[in-house]
Amino acid sequence: MTISREDIEKVAVLARIRVDEEQVSALEKDLGNILDLVDQLSAADTDSVEPMAHPLNAVQRLRPDVVTETNQREAFQAIAPATENGLYLVPRVIE
Repeated sequence: MTISREDIEKVAVLARIRVDEEQVSALEKDLGNILDLVDQLSAADTDSVEPMAHPLNAVQRLRPDVVTETNQREAFQAIAPATENGLYLVPRVIE
């Protein structure tokens, strides 16, 4: 697959980057090589490959979902500067 100079210039404008003429030529070649590699990868037969979440097939150790602390809400709200109906009141930051 090839990419044209016009495509590179259009992307440069959208990305708001300045690209010199010599850079356009180099990018045209480099991006063409990248797109060729993507085409090669797309052509690979992956029907028998099982999808995986992690390349090392790692397992995340999880802790049991149990309450380990007592409810101290009333104590925390008692020392808060401002509360109302069980909620903390904070200064407005967005007008």
